[in-house]
Amino acid sequence: MTLSHTPSSPAGADRTFQVDLRGLVDLLSHHLYSSPRVYLRELLQNAVDALTARRGVEPGAAPDAFGIRLYADGSVVRVEDDGVGLTEDDVHRFLATIGRSSKRAEQIAAQRAEFIGQFGIGLLSCFLVADEIHVLSRSARTPGAPAVEWRGRGDGSYTVRTLPASARPRPGTTVTLTPRADAGEWTRPVQVQALARHFGSLLRHPVTFDDGSGGPGAAVNPEPAPWARTYPTPGARSRALAAYGEEIFGFTPLDTIDLDLPAVGLKGIACILPETVPAGRRHGHRVHVKGMLLSEQAEELLPEWAFFVRCVIDAESLRPTASRESLYEDDTLAAVRDALAGRLRDWIARTAASNPDLLGRFLQAHHLAVKSLAVHDDEILRMLLPWLPFETTDGHATLDEFARTHRTVLVTSSVEEFRQVAAIAAAAGLGVVNGGYTYDRELVHRLPEIRSEVTVDDLDPATLTAHLDPVERETELAAAPYLALARDALAVFDCDVALRTFQPASAPALLLDSREARHERTRSQLAREQQGGVWGDILGHLRQEAPRAQLILNQLNPLVRTAVTIDEPELARTSAEALYGQAAMLSRRPLRPAESSLINRSFLDLLAHALRKDN
Repeated sequence: MTLSHTPSSPAGADRTFQVDLRGLVDLLSHHLYSSPRVYLRELLQNAVDALTARRGVEPGAAPDAFGIRLYADGSVVRVEDDGVGLTEDDVHRFLATIGRSSKRAEQIAAQRAEFIGQFGIGLLSCFLVADEIHVLSRSARTPGAPAVEWRGRGDGSYTVRTLPASARPRPGTTVTLTPRADAGEWTRPVQVQALARHFGSLLRHPVTFDDGSGGPGAAVNPEPAPWARTYPTPGARSRALAAYGEEIFGFTPLDTIDLDLPAVGLKGIACILPETVPAGRRHGHRVHVKGMLLSEQAEELLPEWAFFVRCVIDAESLRPTASRESLYEDDTLAAVRDALAGRLRDWIARTAASNPDLLGRFLQAHHLAVKSLAVHDDEILRMLLPWLPFETTDGHATLDEFARTHRTVLVTSSVEEFRQVAAIAAAAGLGVVNGGYTYDRELVHRLPEIRSEVTVDDLDPATLTAHLDPVERETELAAAPYLALARDALAVFDCDVALRTFQPASAPALLLDSREARHERTRSQLAREQQGGVWGDILGHLRQEAPRAQLILNQLNPLVRTAVTIDEPELARTSAEALYGQAAMLSRRPLRPAESSLINRSFLDLLAHALRKDN
C-alpha cells in the first residue's frame, strides 16, 4: 500500500489499494499504540536495528564506534544514528511503502533474529506528534554513496531528493520531526530525555541526549544492566540488584533471584514482593527485547501462581506483538515461562534448605501462592507443607507443629463449619484444621505423605457429637418435655435438638449444620414442591435422605439448665427459638431470612413475657 496516489486504470485492470494516511495514523493511535510517546521508542528501535545491520557490514569495528544521538530543543526532535543507512532505492522501497520493512530485505534475512522490529509501520508513529517527517540518510554498503533526503507529510505525500555526499559526511540516518503544537507534552526536551531513558536504559549501543543548551550531551544508558556488571562481593551484587528492583518497582524486595536462560538470551532478576498479594492478582513484568523496553505490564511472562514476584528481564529471542508493547504467545514464550517457573521453585528450595528466617518471612507474606504451587508440585509439597501456616483449633500453626500434638487431624470443608465447632472441639481435645480456605483442605489431606504416623479425616458432625458427654438419665428424662417442644418449634428448619455437656460452659448451644446438608434439604424441599412434573421426576431420582441440623444444648450452661425446666409451652418454644438463633449467629454463617425473622420474633416474645411477668 503506497503513500502516493495511483492513476486510474482501464476497466478490468489490476488496481492498487489507496491509503488515507490520516485515517491510518488515527487507527494506530487508538488501537495499536497505547500512547503517542511510542514515537521515540520506534525511532530508537530503527536506529538500533540500523546499527546492528552496520555491524554486519563492518564486523571489525570497535564496540563504541557507532552510536545514537538525540536532540530536542522544543522546536525540533532529532534522532541520529551511525547505522547502515539507506540508498535511494531503499528509500523508495521502505519509507514510501506501508507494510514493508528494510529488515525484511533479502540481503539481511540471515540476520533477522538480530533485529528488534518485526513490522514496517513503526515510522508512521511519528505522525502521532508531527505533520512532517524528514529523513536524511547515507548508505554504508556502497563506498562514496550519495546522501538521500526523504520528506513525508501527514496528507500522504512525500518527496525524495539525492544530495551530495557532503550533505551527510558519515554513513547513517538522521530523522527530524517538527512537532505539532498539541504534541508538546511528548516533545519537550525534558520529556524526550525521560522517554529515552525509559525506553533505552538497557540498550547495548551508546545513546546520548542534547537539549540544545550548548553543554555536553548526557548519556542515556551510561552503564550496562545491573546483572551484567562486576561487583567486588556477592553481598555487593545482592544489594545492587535489590536497589535496582526498588528503583524500578518502588518497593524493597524481600530477596532477588537471578534469571539467566542462555538458550533464548534472557537475563534479569525477579524481585520477591515484601507484602501479601491478593489471591489471583497478577503483577505485570518489565520486559526488554535486545535492550529496548517492550512492556512494563507483561503478565504472560510467568504462570498465574507466581504472583509474589515482579521481574525485569532483557531477552534476545522473545517475539513482540505488532504494537511492540507486549509479548506474542508462541512456543518460545511458553518454554521461557516454564523455565522461569523452575527458577522460582529452585529459589524456594534453596531458601528452605539454607535460610529458615527468610523462608519464614516469605511464607508469612505469600503462603497462599506457595499453597497453590504445592497442590501441583510434589517436591514443593514435601519441602514446604510442614512449614505452611493453617488455622487450627490450637490457633494459627504449621502442620508440623499441629501434628506433634494431634495424631488424628480432622479437617472441615468450610470456614463456617470450622467456626461452628472450633471452641467446642478445642475444649474436647480434638485437633481440627480449617479446610475452608483455598487449597487448605486438599493440602491437609496430603499430610500423611509427609508424616506417616498422622491420619487425616474430614470432620463429621457425628464425630464431634461422640466427643460430647451425655447427661445423666434422670436429667434427660426431666428435660424430655422441653426437648419435644423445642424439636417441634425448630422442625421448620429440619433441626433436631439434643442435650449434652461440653466445655466451655459459657456456650449455651452448638448448632451443627453443614452447607452440604442445607443444600440437600433445599433440594428435597424443591422435589416435594415439584411432585408430578418433569422436574419432580428428575429431583426425585436425585433425592437422598436429607441430613438434619442438630442443636446441641449444653447442660453445663446456667441458661440451658433454667430453660429445660420451663413448663409453659409457648415460653418453652420461644426459648428454644432464641437458643437456636443465638447458636446460628455464633456460627457466623449467613442467616436465611426465616432465621433472621425468628431471632427478632423470639427476642420480642421473651421481652413481652418479661413485661407481663413484672406486671
